[in-house]
Amino acid sequence: MTLRLYDTRAASLRDFVPLDPENITMYVCGPTVQSGPHIGHVRAALGFDILRRWLTHCYGRVTFVRNVTDIDDKVIDNATATEPWWALAYRMEQEFTAAYAGVGILSPTYEPRATASIPQMQELIATLIERGHAYPASDGSGDVYFDVRSWSDYGSLTHQRPEDMEAAADADPRAKRSPQDFALWKGAKPGEPADATWQSPWGAGRPGWHIECSAMSRRYLGAEFDIHGGGLDLRFPHHENELAQSTAAGDAFARYWVHNGLVTVNGQKMSKSLGNFTLAADVLAGRDPLVVRYALAAAHYRSSLDLSESSWTEAEAALDRIETFRQRVLRQTDAAPAAVAAGEIPAAFAIAMDDDLGVPQALAVVHETVRAGNTALDAGDAVAATGAAGAVQAMLAVLGLDTATAATGEGSGVEASALDALVQAMITQRAQARADKDWAAADRIRDAIAAAGITLEDTPAGTHWSIDG
Repeated sequence: MTLRLYDTRAASLRDFVPLDPENITMYVCGPTVQSGPHIGHVRAALGFDILRRWLTHCYGRVTFVRNVTDIDDKVIDNATATEPWWALAYRMEQEFTAAYAGVGILSPTYEPRATASIPQMQELIATLIERGHAYPASDGSGDVYFDVRSWSDYGSLTHQRPEDMEAAADADPRAKRSPQDFALWKGAKPGEPADATWQSPWGAGRPGWHIECSAMSRRYLGAEFDIHGGGLDLRFPHHENELAQSTAAGDAFARYWVHNGLVTVNGQKMSKSLGNFTLAADVLAGRDPLVVRYALAAAHYRSSLDLSESSWTEAEAALDRIETFRQRVLRQTDAAPAAVAAGEIPAAFAIAMDDDLGVPQALAVVHETVRAGNTALDAGDAVAATGAAGAVQAMLAVLGLDTATAATGEGSGVEASALDALVQAMITQRAQARADKDWAAADRIRDAIAAAGITLEDTPAGTHWSIDG
């Protein structure tokens, strides 16, 4: 069966046909780091982590980009006299990294910060002006706007007409030709930090939110790539505006638009602005990370997820049933743990995953296989029981719920992912320091990694790490 994904722009399921089957390309909108992550952020990232894992299983290589928006009105507003905006952004970025790693979300192939791609954003804005799809404000503010009326396809992602859309509220409307025009560049204003501005042909200022992702996706994946992902709440205006400005600039942009559902509280979207959020750190502090991952993954990625205490209880019971079966197999068949973990993925599991990433149905296959394995054990059929255990482990590995290494004392899949995420974050920081010719900072990071017993190997294909031993 061919993988089918629900494409928001087409408003239907579509067969997934990649640009290059040897390298699937994905761009997922990452966090705006004005404050720490709530559990809704983790659920969103987890959905795309599972999609990435399934694509890796199917195709072998996935280039996965997840950005960090480290310059934004909210970041500046939340800064203080003792913690400037860039320090706040860095601290919050680390909190997101820790939360993602805590539930075994794999590190991105690239995790660019918006502030590292300002020249690429300015280049894209200049192209839009040249093509007649953007204009500098006439009031001398230094703002630059995208002219939505100049692009006939505007609204195609969310199936709206411009005249029915809300006015863009990201800049003072006085110099706009239309209320829906949105800011590509925001001129510096009195009272804003001087170090939050960059020089541009239109005056000192900083980028608008939407242009950031268009420029970073183009820089790291090219003018056309396979999948653009993000939360359902990003469809408008963020993704609608990304699509408009990128295609107006001449880029083919994303072939598939995939959006995850939101975590809700009493039917309302979990949101920092509404004050009804649960911090990811609080959830992870008192629970097994595998339980949290299972509970967040158990609902279909496009559905709303209303979390309650029973969510964690049910997830824990499900994982206990799986691990109890696995331990029975090890005790009653004398099978080596490695043999139990070397199974094949059942066809029913693959069919579920290929059907718009049907994780609930895939988990049903896992539990059906556990039941069949227990029945085989009761009947004394060691071969069938061992085969079932191997199949279960193969399915869990794809979902990032691998319990085998935890049971053998080798460190859980979540722990391994957490370590990889933290080391990769430090490798990224070191690379940025070297790019900035901050050799002292690069050396400090390298020494800190070495002190933890980790060896780095710089190769033409990137930096790889291993544990000394």
